[in-house]
Amino acid sequence: MDIYGLIGYPLLHSFSISYFNQKFEDEGINARYENFEIQSIESLMEIIDSTPNLRGLNVTIPYKEKVISYLDALSPEARAIGAVNVIRVIHENNKVTLKGYNSDVIGFTQSIEPMLEKYHKKALILGTGGASKAIDYGLKSLGLETVFVSRYKRPGTIQYTDVTPEVIKEYNVIVNCTPCGMYPHSDECPQLPYEAMDNHTILYDLIYNPDETLFMKNGIEYGANVKNGLEMLLLQAFASWEFWNNKD
Repeated sequence: MDIYGLIGYPLLHSFSISYFNQKFEDEGINARYENFEIQSIESLMEIIDSTPNLRGLNVTIPYKEKVISYLDALSPEARAIGAVNVIRVIHENNKVTLKGYNSDVIGFTQSIEPMLEKYHKKALILGTGGASKAIDYGLKSLGLETVFVSRYKRPGTIQYTDVTPEVIKEYNVIVNCTPCGMYPHSDECPQLPYEAMDNHTILYDLIYNPDETLFMKNGIEYGANVKNGLEMLLLQAFASWEFWNNKD
């Protein structure tokens, strides 16, 4: 039986394990998907060594960037983004080779592209973690200019206090790549001047639990178009399966 899995910490909720095990059952695939909750990325090789039938891994917070140093090869997208969320485990001649991919960018661009109009030219990316790098890459590939928003002063970012109503009007696509508002903290949201939003504003939240975050609700109140991260998650799961079964 082939084994696939997810590495991250903590893994309080995992969409992937239920999705893939249901897929395997429905399609008669002799495989199982497991959660590998590891407190340190150093434990990755223990998983590889102790799971001889391992064929692929998904990678989530906080290891999307840290995992790269353990990989033998990267796809061009993963290299450009600087973050990996899919690992293909290749067994050949008693040797294991690990190749990293990024399916976040595929899932995100396919999900947000139908929402975009000609007047969507600039975007704010809330957060600076591994997911935000894929979102930045995806938005730029769709022709948008981007600015990162961070709670802390760091190069190449602005802070939340810099996001004025005027900025909201100019940067009318806003993507939340932070865990702010995720269950069980559903009463929290990024601090933004929501009253400056209108029907030209897109709010895209990578969070999918709850399915309508406070970030999204605040935008809806002022006419914004909103979407959560569930479709992106499904699309990146499709892409993960393609990467794992890639014969490149």
